[in-house]
Amino acid sequence: MPVQLYNANGSANHQPQRIERKFYLLPEKIGLAYGLLRHVCRPDGNYPSEQINSLYFDTVDLDQHENSLAGDFRKEKVRIRWYGQDHARHVTQTVYLELKSRQGFASTKRRRELQVPPESLALGRLGNGIVSRTLLRDTLAQFGYFPPEPLLPIIKISYWRYRLAEILTGQRVALDCHIRSTVVARGIGYGERELELLGGVLEVKGTGLQLPKPLSQIRILGLDWSRFSKYSSCVDAHNLEPGSVGRLSPTGRIIHL
Repeated sequence: MPVQLYNANGSANHQPQRIERKFYLLPEKIGLAYGLLRHVCRPDGNYPSEQINSLYFDTVDLDQHENSLAGDFRKEKVRIRWYGQDHARHVTQTVYLELKSRQGFASTKRRRELQVPPESLALGRLGNGIVSRTLLRDTLAQFGYFPPEPLLPIIKISYWRYRLAEILTGQRVALDCHIRSTVVARGIGYGERELELLGGVLEVKGTGLQLPKPLSQIRILGLDWSRFSKYSSCVDAHNLEPGSVGRLSPTGRIIHL
């Protein structure tokens, strides 16, 4: 098991613990959900919508993926995240090396901002990991996280996010859709690019389990809490044979169009 010592100091950004509730959206309910949210939420003032890209790391045996599938109470995800569409490149590109830790519905995130050459984000080079293994290992050590096995770049996941805030409380809401993935590790999947999952996910982020009253209206969509993991669902989709029933559905569901 990894040794976790979440007391590391340093210049890395440490975001406070928050409660995350996720609701899976069927494809036909994404537009309705967005319209409903616009009645009770305001768009984020800085980044109301944008593409998010993440390169996920895992062990050669995909331990973090397996922990997610097993529903372990405590889980970690290591990723490098950057924002904007792939064609938007500058002299250098800002990325964030992140460690996301979850205990039940409560999660924390540590992140370190880095500048990298834009060519390191080219799809054909993501298998190199964007940053050196030494930098990855040392940064995770600063976060107080010591994985039991070396971490390798596994999969790139991109999606479109709408950010909103509930009008009365300011509670943050995100609606994610067009979730696409490409495996960069060898031995996983069938070499497909931009494999897109069906549907989307609604995330409500705050300090408690109770939804603000205006947000309770989302129940009319017939949503239920979900352990939806973009990372695990995308890995599962690539591992299933093309044409398999439910291949592009979230893990544990079969969506019929």
